[in-house]
Amino acid sequence: MGQGRSSQTRITNQDRAILDMKLQRDKLKQYQKKIENVLKLEEDIAKQALLVNNKPKALIALRKKKFQENLLSKTDSQLETLQNLVSSVEFSLIEKDVLFGLSQGNQILKEIHKELNIENVEKLMGETADSIAYQNEIGELLMSQMTNEEEEEVHQELEKLQLLNQKVADPQLPAHQVSKETASPPVSLSLPDVPTTALPIKTRTELAAEELSNTDTEGTREREAIPA
Repeated sequence: MGQGRSSQTRITNQDRAILDMKLQRDKLKQYQKKIENVLKLEEDIAKQALLVNNKPKALIALRKKKFQENLLSKTDSQLETLQNLVSSVEFSLIEKDVLFGLSQGNQILKEIHKELNIENVEKLMGETADSIAYQNEIGELLMSQMTNEEEEEVHQELEKLQLLNQKVADPQLPAHQVSKETASPPVSLSLPDVPTTALPIKTRTELAAEELSNTDTEGTREREAIPA
């Protein structure tokens, strides 16, 4: 019996780092599925805001969307770097760097999880004092964190949505005025017969919440399937 125990493989720090990295990667995949619904909602909010000529609100929604996309990209890139480091034969020399990277990864995943809050998405659309205060707060915060390049990308997306709304409102608009990216079928929120009325977000939010709930169930099954 003693020989059996001594022959068992010892779990090293490198093994633990590999496991932690795998757990982070799996959680990131779960969040990517969930946040797709949030990104769609925020784009719809921007379109609705443009229909009533509320450009500031549209910019806030698009900045939030860009911020969330950057979070996902940053985490994905960091995990790829960590995977290369963990696989290094000289792991003992870079162990501190790997552990620090894993710690950062966990913090970013927590930030992403906060972005999945549907109530905050609803506040972007709301007109109550609480919603407007939230919009102003998040708008200032996002502007302070974005680079000039990111801000330019946000404005480019805003212009594309404006062109799309114009095309929906006026089907006779020359095709060359609408880029290939914005020439996709019109979304249900941009109906041409009521261009000045923003559609309610409640139904779409409920649907998104159901989808998030479904992906939570899938995530639980994936975690249960991960071997110890």
